[in-house]
Amino acid sequence: MRSVDVVVVGAGQAGLSAAYHLRRGGLEPDRDFVVLDHAPAPGGAWQFRWPSLTYGKVHGMHALPAMELTGADEERPSSEVIGAYFDRYERTFGLRVHRPVDVRAVREGDGGRLLVETSEGTYATRALINATGTWDRPFWPRYPGQETFRGRQLHTAGYPGPAGFAGQRVVVVGGGASGTQHLMEIAEVAAETHWVTRRPPVFREGPFGADQGRAAVAMVEERVRRGLPPQSVVSVTGLPVNDAIRRARESGVLDRLPMFDRITPSGVAWDDGRRIEADVILWATGFRAAIDHLAPLRLRERGGGIQVEGTRAARDPRVHLVGYGPSASTIGANRAGRAAVREIIALLRDGVSDAPAEPVGVSSASAEPVEVPAFV
Repeated sequence: MRSVDVVVVGAGQAGLSAAYHLRRGGLEPDRDFVVLDHAPAPGGAWQFRWPSLTYGKVHGMHALPAMELTGADEERPSSEVIGAYFDRYERTFGLRVHRPVDVRAVREGDGGRLLVETSEGTYATRALINATGTWDRPFWPRYPGQETFRGRQLHTAGYPGPAGFAGQRVVVVGGGASGTQHLMEIAEVAAETHWVTRRPPVFREGPFGADQGRAAVAMVEERVRRGLPPQSVVSVTGLPVNDAIRRARESGVLDRLPMFDRITPSGVAWDDGRRIEADVILWATGFRAAIDHLAPLRLRERGGGIQVEGTRAARDPRVHLVGYGPSASTIGANRAGRAAVREIIALLRDGVSDAPAEPVGVSSASAEPVEVPAFV
């Protein structure tokens, strides 16, 4: 067992921001704090994005603290661009990320410490910054007959790009940014496509300024304060209309169908008698927060989520969640990392967190990467 002051779980945008601010606050990597990441390489969830998501298609990628991302080739896959950027960031600031390391559970330890059980051993820590995001928990809705479908079912988390759908009949499920992006790509090569969503999609025309961004974040933040599972920021902002969206709407690609009632061996069906034959069902239905390893601490509220004040878990001030709820965007993750470290340094110094909870949401939803999936 190793003892440290802080364990950071996850090395995506939020985790690296937190690690940077810990080091800036005088804590030394591998002595005072440790960063654990289960991914095989730098890049957070970005490294798993599909090849057709080039950097030029990423909207509003906010730079990490103290290092801009400049000169990136917009035709290069975002997974490569951002992976290389994160790698350079880790090396420049000497963050010494441990990977691949799986965090299995966080439990109460002795002397007020938390025990972080991992694939490389157990850490006893005075504070925990959880920056695990959502990518590892794709949400798969369940519908009658789903197990009988003879075709292929996959989720955004396993989306390979459009080429694998050539000549096939594809049903895309999901009304968020990922669903529309997948659909527009696949429609160019598939035999036919159909778009199914649980709610009518909301398309947003015109500019989206700071006031609208703050209002959207406030809606997400309110759920987190009440201990409900967070929604993504995109889910409350609507889908921004650009030229590609306009063309897809005019051509009929984005003609939406209501959610089907059941899945058949050869497709999907509605109770009113409508049926669609399909070779593939693509579930672009979003993700849930990857926080199961925190279960032994019993932080969840009756509503199913973890109530947070700023980034601090209401039930345990030693635990901070960054990139969670209102801070689940690239700029929000940066702010959350800074806010969490501010409170943790006060906790380490005085034994209590006397710093007021700092707002961590985005100031404008334009900072949200367009590929972040919204809920259906």
